[in-house]
Amino acid sequence: MQDSLRARMSIEDFEALVIEAIDSLPEEFLTRLDNVDVTVESAPSRAQLAQQGIPEDGLLLGLYEGVPLTARQNYGFVLPDKITIFQESVEMACSTPEEIVHEVRDTVAHEIAHHFGLDDSALHALGL
Repeated sequence: MQDSLRARMSIEDFEALVIEAIDSLPEEFLTRLDNVDVTVESAPSRAQLAQQGIPEDGLLLGLYEGVPLTARQNYGFVLPDKITIFQESVEMACSTPEEIVHEVRDTVAHEIAHHFGLDDSALHALGL
């Protein structure tokens, strides 16, 4: 997408969208988000792109790094799972602020679904 068509916003406004997306989740999901850190980064690293099989010029909107709830056994004394939302990638995929709002909500929900053990094929089957 051409840079002139790319929607942009301040980091503070973008982080507020991520917080709103999390806060809008149903309570039954929020209560099970234990030991999960949600962060905003400007862009994914080369290693993160490679790990996901995405070319360096590709877009990675969000990333879940951790042990899904469905795979946990003897789980304790570990670093938090991490969900990262990549602002520049989201902005590059969107041409209006409204599209950014929608994409942030979808991306947050998608990455949290990974925390609950749903992989990309299961999410696709559910229409997400």
